[in-house]
Amino acid sequence: MSAPLSPASFAALADLLKSKSGLIVGLDKTYLLETRLGPILKRTGLPDLNALADRVKRAPFDPLARDVVEAMTTNESFFFRDDKPFQHFRTQALPRLLAARPASATLRIWSAASSSGQEAYSLAMILAECKASLGGRAVEICGTDIARDQLNRAQQGLYTQFEVQRGLPVQMLMRYFKKEDTNWRLSEVIRSMVKFREWNLLGDLRGLGRFDVVFCRNVLIYFDQPTKARVLEAVAAQMPADGALYLGGAETVLGITGRFAPMPGERGVYGVTAARVAA
Repeated sequence: MSAPLSPASFAALADLLKSKSGLIVGLDKTYLLETRLGPILKRTGLPDLNALADRVKRAPFDPLARDVVEAMTTNESFFFRDDKPFQHFRTQALPRLLAARPASATLRIWSAASSSGQEAYSLAMILAECKASLGGRAVEICGTDIARDQLNRAQQGLYTQFEVQRGLPVQMLMRYFKKEDTNWRLSEVIRSMVKFREWNLLGDLRGLGRFDVVFCRNVLIYFDQPTKARVLEAVAAQMPADGALYLGGAETVLGITGRFAPMPGERGVYGVTAARVAA
């Protein structure tokens, strides 16, 4: 029988997760550590989480430490999640930005913490549906995550029957996917619209370039207040004055940063304020 997770081992794992990904894990989440890190114990032959904690504490740059971070930061994603942000992007943000930009300007969209790609591909499908209004304008969608296995999944564009049934309109399934055995493969046309990159939100974002639209949804809830402020200010520095930021329904910028302000009448949609940091 494996030994219970000791306070020192819990602290070592929690410190690793916070330093590498910003993820805050409280004592009430011990069960989550046991559930998500169990496969790592089985694969490595380590007897329990105490042994795992000891190893990553002694070697924080060991590939095993990265495996721990990836296992704990893999979050749920599905197509058109919560829908309203996508509707706002399609009917309000996109037309406004297209009208404000010269035809030669490239519209850039970022899906931060993109996981297995459903959010980024949802945006790509919207743009495909709005192709006529784009008028041949260049559009770039960038999806980033720190989990390599999720990025690989996203690049493959292959989803289970269960995954395509969650939020994806049937007409889009028929139009943009092809059945492969029991799974569904997203068309090359849509996949080619998104470039996925490994990137840590806690790192220097300047290498990603500037973005007109940023979807950073259901990510900040895992961070403490200082980390939220740090991430939001870094994101603001990569956006123009008329850019649009989308957060999750349970997230807000209020009381955290003055770099963004809620768009009137909208929930979870924020504009860049005059106090933003220049890129």
